[in-house]
Amino acid sequence: MLDLINDLIWSKLLIVMLIGLGLYFTIASRFVQFRYFSSMFRIFGEAFQRQPGHLSSFQALMLSVAGRVGAGNIAGVSVAIMLGGPGAIFWMWVVALVGMATSYFECSLAQLYKRAEDDGTYRGGPAFYIQHGLGQRWLGIVVSLLLLVTFGFGFNAVQSFTVASSMYDTFGLPTYISGIVLMVVIGLIIFGGIKRIAKFADVLVPIMAFSYIAMALFVIGSNVEAIPATLMLIVKSAFGLEPAFAGGLGAAIIMGVKRGLFSNEAGLGSAPNVAAVAEVKHPVAQGIVQSLSVFIDTMILCSCTALIILLSGVYQPGTEMAGVVLTQTAVASVVGEWGRVFVTVALLLFVFTTLIYNYYLGENALGFFTTKRWPLQIYRVLVIGLVFWGSLQDLGTVFAFADVTMGLLAIANLIALALLFKIGLRLMRDYDSQIKAGVESPTFDPKVFADLDLDPKAWPNKP
Repeated sequence: MLDLINDLIWSKLLIVMLIGLGLYFTIASRFVQFRYFSSMFRIFGEAFQRQPGHLSSFQALMLSVAGRVGAGNIAGVSVAIMLGGPGAIFWMWVVALVGMATSYFECSLAQLYKRAEDDGTYRGGPAFYIQHGLGQRWLGIVVSLLLLVTFGFGFNAVQSFTVASSMYDTFGLPTYISGIVLMVVIGLIIFGGIKRIAKFADVLVPIMAFSYIAMALFVIGSNVEAIPATLMLIVKSAFGLEPAFAGGLGAAIIMGVKRGLFSNEAGLGSAPNVAAVAEVKHPVAQGIVQSLSVFIDTMILCSCTALIILLSGVYQPGTEMAGVVLTQTAVASVVGEWGRVFVTVALLLFVFTTLIYNYYLGENALGFFTTKRWPLQIYRVLVIGLVFWGSLQDLGTVFAFADVTMGLLAIANLIALALLFKIGLRLMRDYDSQIKAGVESPTFDPKVFADLDLDPKAWPNKP
């Protein structure tokens, strides 16, 4: 049944919606993700600024990168190549480049419609821009439930499976032991709250990302002469022009889109939950910064993994090595067995922050439709239990479950973004006009958007 639903969602609906809407957003916004690409780094500098009691834009970015960077970058890429051939990587790139525009709009809208909590912090995301932008609270509840199930349950199961299989391959550690350890660690941490999570992410994300990139550059540098041929293989396979993968065009597209979305989450509705938490001068500034995280995740980190696998010579069509084991074997073949240990350690750090991030997204979603204490406690127990369950499952089961809930969530969020696109454009033009007027750091004036259902506590009128 899961396979049937997945086929319907991914081979029919989502390929058209993700790429089609991403292209529409890109063209209609005059390629906003490329127009402001150089500005991302200037805004990134401003992102370090924060007010007491609030997350900075940088912290929000690191938290979303922490969530995006995980099993998708190491195991997801290898699964895409294994099932869709090298051409799947090309379609991951396509999803990422157009997805940067999608992420820009969803995160800008999340900032626009965020709500201030009693303690002064902010809360927002797809459910909030659906309720306050479209006036459809019921759809907001549906999206919240899908978000809770996808991240709190489905994605966490994938992450724990990836760690357990990696530890077994590297150290021979039984999967249930890894599951118990992960369960205990997550159980201790999830009571710490978003600010403690952000502190971990501030330190861990840059370290683990740059370490992994450094390893990838070493592997790539060791095979630099083969890079042009490898890139040509990816492009030719993407269009069925490579004889070994001539019949796999459909699989390449589906796996590229599916694993691309799993990795960078552009259009999925997850990053907006974190983007809304930050204190910024203008909603668009956070949208620009968050689109950078899509670039970092897929264009840099996923490409690194793909090149490691393809340059190593370990990958062969029809290989039976699954998930993270393929990546570990590829690294080990170039640098020796210590490379297998390195990938395992990197994965542990990646998954550690991702598990926490996924939990937070689920908790945020739960808070949209209930503030009672007992549902939160039940949710925490279920999260901890499913982390253990995921460590004992097989690759097909955990990915199939996650893909169904992820697909349904993406469909609901993309429909909402399409309906709110005019407001997103209006917000973008406000930012653009200030830039053209010579304003280096545009500020948001809620009086200009007085016709919208905004929270005056989150966006107070300026004197």
